[in-house]
Amino acid sequence: MKRIVEIVPARPGWYARWQVTPEATRCYPVSLWAMVEESDGSGREVVGMDCAGQWPGSDDNEVGGEFVRYLFQTPDLGPPEDAEATTASVRRESGPRLQPVTA
Repeated sequence: MKRIVEIVPARPGWYARWQVTPEATRCYPVSLWAMVEESDGSGREVVGMDCAGQWPGSDDNEVGGEFVRYLFQTPDLGPPEDAEATTASVRRESGPRLQPVTA
């Protein structure tokens, strides 16, 4: 079991690329970076959670998707060609989700 040591927001331009078929990839913007470590305090690593709520090693990731890598593309260049739309319509069927709060 891993525990979260620290969470920081990701700057615009970071993406997580996933292999969804042998011929196709899909990128989602990274929402946050988390430093995680093993419960015994060893093996720290940084993982990025994308806007769809996925991160490398999660059991709740999109079925059939394999994490490829993180990439950075300056915001003035726009999103990568394989970027998924990042509107409210990007929703997961299961797993944790942030819910809107009404004022």
